[in-house]
Amino acid sequence: MQSVRMIEDWPVKTAAVAVVRGADGALLGAHGPQRHRFQLASVTKPLTAYAALVAVEEGVFELDDPAGPDGATVRHLLSHCSGLAFDEPRAMAAPGTRRLYSNAGFDVLADTVAKASGIPFERYAAEAVFQPLGMTDTVIDPAHRSPAGAGGVSTAADLALFAAELQAPRLLHPSTVATATLEVSFPGLSGVLPGFGHQRPNDWGLGFEIRDGKSPHWTGATSSPATFGHFGQSGTFLWVDPVAGVACVALADRNFGPWAAEVWPAFTDAVLAELRGQR
Repeated sequence: MQSVRMIEDWPVKTAAVAVVRGADGALLGAHGPQRHRFQLASVTKPLTAYAALVAVEEGVFELDDPAGPDGATVRHLLSHCSGLAFDEPRAMAAPGTRRLYSNAGFDVLADTVAKASGIPFERYAAEAVFQPLGMTDTVIDPAHRSPAGAGGVSTAADLALFAAELQAPRLLHPSTVATATLEVSFPGLSGVLPGFGHQRPNDWGLGFEIRDGKSPHWTGATSSPATFGHFGQSGTFLWVDPVAGVACVALADRNFGPWAAEVWPAFTDAVLAELRGQR
């Protein structure tokens, strides 16, 4: 794929991208150092969510079990509507009433997994997700200020394996993944999409942002409304477009800013256009 070479023009020192087909997990294109380890920032959240969903399927807890502030559940924490503040476990709204993007909520989620399973969360995520998928360079740093929300470290090669899993699940039942990625959790809630302003509605699944009709947005103008994924403050993103049947991961060593809001959508549109031209 020629479009992946567009990262050569990004205003960053190091970047790596990979494009993965949904049907069979084939790597369609890659550019940049695929084994270079990058800080994931909030791209950690989909990994945390996947581990939590494994815990649900293993019977560690259920989605509607109490977790976090009074009245909140595991489902609320996963979908950013527990009412917790961005960076501290302080309730700012009643559960289910607002979409408040929260690192703290994901750390509470991880603590809930750890207490219910008896296993430190970073080890649970490794044993439940990273090791089975062969993600040998991926870790969650327990010393990070928000380990489960933003403390992941990984590579383009490893995240390509995760992107393949999202499209053809082996660790989770496909219906669980569909619920997490395609069904809006607590529909109709508005809220701020970090970096892109207030969105009405601000739709999320369980640990994954759902594009729907959001504008502006970090994916492309030609991305389908069913596109889901996450981006990170460290200059990272992962999206899956189930209509196009493809996923893309991008990692960089420059924090998110106007540069990313400019080049990411253009890059995504170029990837999708090239794939359409190959069919």
